[in-house]
Amino acid sequence: MGLAAVSAQIEFRPATAADRDFLLRVYASTRTEELAPVPWSPAQKGEFLRMQFEAQDRDYRSKYPPEDFQVILAGSTPIGRLYLHHADDELNLIDIAFLPEHCGRGLGTALLRELMAQAQYTRRPIRLYVEHFNPARRLYQRLGFTDLEEHGPYWRMEWAPAAAAP
Repeated sequence: MGLAAVSAQIEFRPATAADRDFLLRVYASTRTEELAPVPWSPAQKGEFLRMQFEAQDRDYRSKYPPEDFQVILAGSTPIGRLYLHHADDELNLIDIAFLPEHCGRGLGTALLRELMAQAQYTRRPIRLYVEHFNPARRLYQRLGFTDLEEHGPYWRMEWAPAAAAP
């Protein structure tokens, strides 16, 4: 994947059918705060999250090739997911998420900086969608991502590489 500096801390491997439960757990962990005030039982929340995950997964897999879906590893332990599409004119950051116990350690920032270096080298912008309330939006802004447009509950954001030196 070309993410050299991060490789000392994390590695990547293609997501497989055997990763479904893990990927569901990562997805569910990103929705915990949002569902906290909902007066459903844990079983109801679990079923809702499973349905949402399946719908998201079907949608992503209908639009992007299998190699775009990576499991993030610390050693041999899965700790997150990186869904990244390498289009001719952009790097489309479909999704990046870590299990909660691996958040706040700078791994996401380091990974994003490596993606930015890759984008700079290939002269392609990084584009992504992020929900309005997602705290990651502040991280993207700190790293120089700018808002392109509001799209329902999401902001479409972009990080553009610097112009080539003359």
